[in-house]
Amino acid sequence: MYTEYITQFVVAMIATFAFAIVFNAPKTELFFCGLSGAIGWIFYSIIASNLGAPTLGNIVGSLLLTMFSRTLAAKRKNPVTVYLISGIFPLVPGAGIYYTSYYLIMNDMTTFSSYGLSTIKTAGAIVMGIIFGMVFPQSWFNKAFAPSYHKS
Repeated sequence: MYTEYITQFVVAMIATFAFAIVFNAPKTELFFCGLSGAIGWIFYSIIASNLGAPTLGNIVGSLLLTMFSRTLAAKRKNPVTVYLISGIFPLVPGAGIYYTSYYLIMNDMTTFSSYGLSTIKTAGAIVMGIIFGMVFPQSWFNKAFAPSYHKS
């Protein structure tokens, strides 16, 4: 069981790393971009498989991904989007979008509706997680990771 999660973590990290290259993230940040995607994916995967709640998994995964991205942005002095955009890649319902479009074109409205609703739920859950993660002011993250200057 744990081997499967480790494998998923590594694969999600590699996929996100590759997407960050395409996204033209700074070379010094590629590892952190990969790590952000792996963190979002592993929490999604654990919740979706153990609780049978993929929508909740998407909310929690994108929430933690957003919080991690904001932390990295403060610590590494980069925009949040460097980590968030590339990190969200594993959670995006690409297959759902494809099949929704496919069944619409094939005029199979029953299957189209099923895939479409599932895809919208997934996308909405990701958006909700990001919104919940953006509630806290960035100044909190900046203050937590600002260098402390002590007078001696």
